[in-house]
Amino acid sequence: MARVEFDTVTKVFQDTSGPIVAVEELSLDIPDGEFVVFVGPSGCGKSTTLRMLAGLESITDGEIRLDGTPVNDMSPRDRDIAMVFQSYALYPHKTVRQNMGYGLHLSTDLQDEEIDRRVVEAAEMMGIEDLLDKKPGSLSGGQQQRVATGRAIVREPSVFLFDEPLSNLDAQLRKHMRTELARIHSELGITTIYVTHDQEEAMTMADRIVILDNGQLQQVGTPKDVYYRPANTFVADFIGSPSMNFFDVELEATESGGRLVGTGIDCEVSNRIVEQAEPGEYILSLRPENLVVDNEASASESFEATVDVVEVIGSDNFLYLDVAGQECRVRTPVDVEPTEGETVRLTFEESDIHLFDRDTEEAVLHGYTRADSSPRTIQQEA
Repeated sequence: MARVEFDTVTKVFQDTSGPIVAVEELSLDIPDGEFVVFVGPSGCGKSTTLRMLAGLESITDGEIRLDGTPVNDMSPRDRDIAMVFQSYALYPHKTVRQNMGYGLHLSTDLQDEEIDRRVVEAAEMMGIEDLLDKKPGSLSGGQQQRVATGRAIVREPSVFLFDEPLSNLDAQLRKHMRTELARIHSELGITTIYVTHDQEEAMTMADRIVILDNGQLQQVGTPKDVYYRPANTFVADFIGSPSMNFFDVELEATESGGRLVGTGIDCEVSNRIVEQAEPGEYILSLRPENLVVDNEASASESFEATVDVVEVIGSDNFLYLDVAGQECRVRTPVDVEPTEGETVRLTFEESDIHLFDRDTEEAVLHGYTRADSSPRTIQQEA
């Protein structure tokens, strides 16, 4: 097991059109034994970061350390890191047993008996002990993924790296494999860095989530941190499904407290909101599950919306509404099912309000708590 440190790491690719910054001054400290998930849209730099740690990509600037030792110039085989790829990368002409043990034969002086012992133990852990003499071509996608993971386990590395390992599996198998990988981490306690573009995977698996966009660190925190206290509008929009609602508003102070006024919105708030955020222009953000359809609510405590689409998903209903030309998403109980074209009133609790600066898009307020931590500060506090 190992502590992983990224110290202002930058990766620049040279292209015919000029330099492309894939990762920009990434600083991150991953303690020994932690399960960290890198998440972000395609092209955000998460896989490049993983490949730099593994030694498969050079580092343009900065330093990566394992247990305090710089590894920038260390060969991949000397880093004691095992990596599982999206493509599985199994040898089709070799059996499962041979695939799982091949790396040990190449990179260690272990006796055949010890290698076979490790292979059998890993196969039992992955539930594929009855497949050891089969070849990859006769296996399902889920079984091949288990073989690839088992091949990493036999290495007994200091760090596990997973680069979108479940993206080729169907939805049900993905959920099952997420549980299996979490169980394996719990049993082995090895530092694990997992890359995905799926925010649901990140939320369900991670001790901490690292959110990247355009090569830049946006926020680091526990799943609850990034969900309930997003550092900026990008994180607020990316984490959660359906994504957050955003409205341009102005916070005005009144004799009785304050008002949030914007296109289609004019709601009273208490003095506590005004005390936490000075009057001015903001982006008001509300999660779909925090908006409530209440046609009996007063005009000062709610706003009107017109129902465009109703999606019945079984456990809940998703409503897509129009608020003065702006899209709004609401997650409701199954018994709330207005008709398309109907006008409804939406209300919310002050404790569920998020306010972001209109210019910087950085968080200013979450509920009644001032959001005065930058993404870098949040990282250091985590």
